[in-house]
Amino acid sequence: MNDQSKCPVIHGGNTSGGTPNTAWWPNALNLDVLHQHDRKTNPMDSNFNYRDAVAKLDVEALKEDLTALMTDSQDWWPADWGSYVGLMVRMAWHAAGTYRADDGRGGGNTGNQRFAPLNSWPDNVNLDKSRRLLWPIKKKYGNALSWADLILFAGTMAYETAGLKSFGFGFGREDIWHPEQDTYWGSETEWLGADRYADDERGSLENPLAAVEMGLIYVNPEGVGGKPDPLRTAIDIRETFARMAMDDEETVALTAGGHTLGKCHGNGDASVLHADPEGAALTEQGLGWKNPAEQNTGRHTVSSGIEGAWTSEPTKWDDGYFRMLLEHEWELKKSPAGAWQWEPVEIAEADMPVDVEDPSIRLNPIMTDADMAIREDPAYRAICDRFHKDPAYFSETFARAWFKLTHRDMGPKARYIGPDVPAENLIWQDPVGPGKTDYDVEAAKSKIAASDLSDSELVATAWDSARTFRCSDYRGGANGARIRLAPQKDWRGNEPARLAKVLAVYEAIASDTGASIADLIVLGGSVAIERAARQAGFDIVVPFTPGRGDATEEQTDADSFAYLEPTHDGFRNLLTSDHSASPEELLVDRAQLLGLTASEMAVLVGGMRVLGTNFEGTKHGVFTDREGLLTNDFFVNLTDMSYSWEPIGDNLFALRNRKTGDTQWTATSTDLVFGSNSILRAYAEVFAQDDNKEKFVRDFIAAWVKVMDADRFDLLS
Repeated sequence: MNDQSKCPVIHGGNTSGGTPNTAWWPNALNLDVLHQHDRKTNPMDSNFNYRDAVAKLDVEALKEDLTALMTDSQDWWPADWGSYVGLMVRMAWHAAGTYRADDGRGGGNTGNQRFAPLNSWPDNVNLDKSRRLLWPIKKKYGNALSWADLILFAGTMAYETAGLKSFGFGFGREDIWHPEQDTYWGSETEWLGADRYADDERGSLENPLAAVEMGLIYVNPEGVGGKPDPLRTAIDIRETFARMAMDDEETVALTAGGHTLGKCHGNGDASVLHADPEGAALTEQGLGWKNPAEQNTGRHTVSSGIEGAWTSEPTKWDDGYFRMLLEHEWELKKSPAGAWQWEPVEIAEADMPVDVEDPSIRLNPIMTDADMAIREDPAYRAICDRFHKDPAYFSETFARAWFKLTHRDMGPKARYIGPDVPAENLIWQDPVGPGKTDYDVEAAKSKIAASDLSDSELVATAWDSARTFRCSDYRGGANGARIRLAPQKDWRGNEPARLAKVLAVYEAIASDTGASIADLIVLGGSVAIERAARQAGFDIVVPFTPGRGDATEEQTDADSFAYLEPTHDGFRNLLTSDHSASPEELLVDRAQLLGLTASEMAVLVGGMRVLGTNFEGTKHGVFTDREGLLTNDFFVNLTDMSYSWEPIGDNLFALRNRKTGDTQWTATSTDLVFGSNSILRAYAEVFAQDDNKEKFVRDFIAAWVKVMDADRFDLLS
């Protein structure tokens, strides 16, 4: 060795873009998404409760501060026309607009716009400035106001400042403290790439994505692939908004309402802008897209590349958007930044918006290809005409659509906090009435135990009801017992014949005891697990809290629940259709949506296998001669070196006795991964230990109850 001092930091290993394990072993199962809720990243005290903190927020004072900010133009980032309403609307829109219904991920519920990649997306250029403008307000209200709530409330207050009567607002979004590793934004390696389509017909957008290009929120404002064609753009708009659970009327209202305020910025050369926030120099302190040639503020600002305002009065809520769009003819032009945009063929000077800095200068308004799409598409055009004729109806429709956009991923209304929460129950909030809590729980358990239902039927039904829960947007779960209703009662993954048999028994017990079907479904799982644990030698009670309600068909948006259908569920060894991801990757994805850790995922799979709850009764992964007992046999036999494994079919493997060669058990990759992946094997070995038999049972029950209670928002403080 030479005498030169060695730097103690392994450069690139953990600091800046080196070679992670996933690069060395790209086929290894990545469990990072199950570790993302590690308390080590959270700077708040362990006893901090945001719901308690935000409930004490002085909302009226916050409104006053935000209203004042809207017209307090600051030298370091001057406001267009002296108003920040357009900037704040765009910030809130681009936070909420990342939501997609397929997996419930994205959206503004976590404040993820502060982190990469969203903070540096091409579509989010200069939104770093809007958040920095809000920092004094965040600093003032501190722990009582999350960034997630502030970002979306600032957008709502921008509309109110401009003159819109908002539908309401609910606080309660808790911040995250690092990027969301679970959210898949696309496979492209370049900004604005569009490899997410299998063909060029725009009907093959990869699930679960909603945006058409990497780094965009919705569609390309210049047209499909940057080529103007309004009718083709309309196809993209309808697809991407549908994937956000928006219908045609909501789509037109949101497009028009979003473009009623503010402007596009493209009065400069975008190619000279410096790095985005995540790649900017230390001296920029988290701000990006610095323009070395211009101040890059005011009339010289560059963001989308399109240049101009949509309406004559871009800081005022009115019906000017439809007057401009429908009462003029439009032609294609290029912006100073070289972007395609539509400008009026002829327009009176009085109808032109004024320059953002000099009101004596009037400029042409603009429309994007998306705006022209809702003008030219027949269905969208009919809605535009209706809104144009009835501005009051447009305002009301937009206010409701904006509320949905900014609250869609908050889940049921029980999670909303604050004085402005609307009294009306909306179907997309998945409303559930309260269930009874004063019935005799032990009597209900006794009736379930005395029925002819098997433990595997009881456990499978409870699991199928609860597994629909998604911590991404807080939808699904056992509360409401929507497994009784369409579409869930007919899902293949719910085994309709078995489900109908179990529900018939529960309906009779509900009539006798006063318990809800939802409570009985969960309670049935408890009965079976307690019985299975007792037979294994452990007399343990499964915690149970009554009070779940039963939803009605009128309270259920059947179409939107279709997104929750389980075509895969590694916990029950279910795989009913082809997926681009491996079965074990799909298992991790479901575990993350259920809010589980890797250890909880492991103990649940091990317990579900020995309880005999596999889909359609298959025996793959049932590594026990004592099926039906809650034992740690799955892990004991998986880690037993007396056996070897070999493939015997498509995603099917045989465990053979090393001495005799006899096949002992069969398994899928979802089973074997707990022995092959080094992290999961570490958990498997813990649960396989002789001294951890009781720990396995207790850990299984704790994880089980966590899933069963994941949607009990009625119990929130």
